[in-house]
Amino acid sequence: NFGPQATARYSRAQKFVDNEVLRLSSAYIPIKTSMLQKSGILGTVIGSGRVQWIAPYARPQYYSTSDTRSYDPKRGGHWFERMKADHGKAILSKAKKIGGGSE
Repeated sequence: NFGPQATARYSRAQKFVDNEVLRLSSAYIPIKTSMLQKSGILGTVIGSGRVQWIAPYARPQYYSTSDTRSYDPKRGGHWFERMKADHGKAILSKAKKIGGGSE
């Protein structure tokens, strides 16, 4: 009985992490038409552990642009790394609780 319960807890925790990465990263993604943000939702299977922004221009936006924008200093390149620096510990802490682990 332990195996199925552990698998279910892990699955819930992974879904939480994937959702939080998408939700919290959206404040850091450069925005013009919001299609870059939407490409993250379209390119991610929640619970898979792999979050992808699939717009053709996502890679250049991530690696080749400034980490800030004049219209919003929070938005810019390297959005996942910057979101993780700001929110990573909180995401992991909550995921551990969901997964049944200790903090």
